[in-house]
Amino acid sequence: MSRKSRRRGDARTATAEWAGPGPSDTPVEVVTGAVDALVRGQEGGGVDLAAARLADVEDPAWAGAAGRALFDTLLFSVADAWARGWQPVETVRHVTRESGPLAAAVCADAVTADLERHSAASVDPRWTEQVRSLGVSGPAAAEAHLARLSGEHGLLRFEAVEVILRLLALLRVLPPMRRLGPPPGTFRPGGRGAAPVDRGRLQRVRALLAKAESTEFPQEAEALTARAQEMMARHSIDLALLEQDPEEPEAAAARRLPVDSPYDEHRAVLLNEVAEANHCRAVWHRELGLSTVMGFPGDVEAVDLLYTSLLVQAESAMRVSGSKRDRAGRGARKDFRSSFMSAFAVRVGERLAESARAAEEAVTAETGTDLVPVFAAREKAVEAAVDEAFGALTTSRVRGPSSSEGWHEGRAAADAASLGTTRARLA
Repeated sequence: MSRKSRRRGDARTATAEWAGPGPSDTPVEVVTGAVDALVRGQEGGGVDLAAARLADVEDPAWAGAAGRALFDTLLFSVADAWARGWQPVETVRHVTRESGPLAAAVCADAVTADLERHSAASVDPRWTEQVRSLGVSGPAAAEAHLARLSGEHGLLRFEAVEVILRLLALLRVLPPMRRLGPPPGTFRPGGRGAAPVDRGRLQRVRALLAKAESTEFPQEAEALTARAQEMMARHSIDLALLEQDPEEPEAAAARRLPVDSPYDEHRAVLLNEVAEANHCRAVWHRELGLSTVMGFPGDVEAVDLLYTSLLVQAESAMRVSGSKRDRAGRGARKDFRSSFMSAFAVRVGERLAESARAAEEAVTAETGTDLVPVFAAREKAVEAAVDEAFGALTTSRVRGPSSSEGWHEGRAAADAASLGTTRARLA
C-alpha cells in the first residue's frame, strides 16, 4: 500500500464523513442517518444533503412526511430524555447552554407538545408547572411545525431542518441523571407522601425575599433576609417534630438547581452553604452547570428560595461595589468579582449556620424538646439517600481569593444580604 493511500485510509477512519441519504430512503431514514452522522462526528456534505432533502417541498406528500418525521423524532427524543432522568426546564436550559436560544425554543416546543399527549391526571403537577413556565402558547401540528418554526424565527426551511437535526443529536447524547419524579403518563395521585409544606408560610418567605432583593438599603435587606431564614428554620423544625419517627424516616426529596457561570465554583459553594444550613446536601454536576439538592421537601423548597434570592442580592451588591474605581481609574476586574463571590458565599454560610442554631435553641427553650436527635435522624436519612443516588463523591477545592478588596467587599455584602466548608461536592 502506498504512503498516500495509507494516509487517505487513516483519514477516513478518523473523520470519515457520511455520504448522505440514499435515493430511496424514507424521511425517517434520512433523519436517522443525519443524526447518527452528527453524533459520530461525521458531519459534512452528507448532512447538508439530508437537510436539503428534508426541506424539499416540490412533492407535497414528501414534504408532509418529512415534517412528520422530524416532529415525531423530536417527541421521541424528549421522551427518551425523560427516561434518562432529565426534567423539562433543565433540558431546555442545557440546550440553551450548548446550542443557543433558537435550538432551545425548538426544544421548548417539543417539550410542550409532549405534555399535550398525556392526560392531566397522569402528569405530576410539578412537571406541568415546569412545562408551562417555558411559555409556549401551544405546539403546532406535526405537518405545520417546520412552517411555524421558519415563520417565527425568519428561517429558510433548510435552516429550520438543520436546527432540528442538530438538536436531535444533542438530545441523543444527554447523560443519564437521577430521576426526580415520575415522567409524564406515569404519575399516580395518592399514596403515602410527605407532610404538606406550608404554602402560606412559603409565600410569606417569598414576599420577604422579594423585598430584600428590591430594597436599596443594606440594613433593610439584612433584616428581611434574616426574618425569611428564621421563618424557614422554624418551619423545618415544626415539620421535623411533626414527622419524627426514628423507625421509618421519610425518604429525602431532590431538586436540581442551575449553577451558572461566571464564578460557578463560588455559586456552587454558596448553594452548598445554604443547603447545609437547612439540613440538606448539595451535589454539584460541574460539567452540566447543575447541583442536586437532597433533603426533606420543605427544606429543599427553602434552599431553592433562599439560594435564588441570595444570588440576586449578591449580583446587585457586586455591581454596586464593582462600579467603584481605584486610584488609577480602573473598574472592578475579574479577580475582584471572583473574590467577592467567594467571600460572599463563605460569610453567608457562617451567618446561616448561626441563624439556624439560634432558631433551634429557641425552640428547645420554649418546648423542652431536644432537637439534636431529631435532626440527627433526618440528616442520616438524607445522607443515606445521597449515598444511594450518587455513591462515592469527591470534593473540589475552590480557588482562594486573589483580590483582598473583593474579599472584604464580598463579606460586607453578605453581612448586609443575609443574616460546611468552602468546598463543593461533585458527582
